[in-house]
Amino acid sequence: MDIGTILAFIFGLFLLYIIGMLLVVPIKLLLKLIINGVIGGILLLIFNLIGGFIGLKLIINPLTAIIAGVLGIPGVILLIIMQNIL
Repeated sequence: MDIGTILAFIFGLFLLYIIGMLLVVPIKLLLKLIINGVIGGILLLIFNLIGGFIGLKLIINPLTAIIAGVLGIPGVILLIIMQNIL
């Protein structure tokens, strides 16, 4: 084996690593968004159960679940404010 073959092999491995990382990062981001959306939906469900006693209710749909999942409790507060303004 000469040095050109070894360098080509190393470059190929590096390129394979870069392509692999470009494919894995969006999948991790998508999984995180889905998990946060589920957590947001559960948070909205709990809020609706507790808020039903005082007359507060939020609609649970994918957008509100993602907002509540990504932002957490401030996201639920934001949704309450938006519901009362709009």
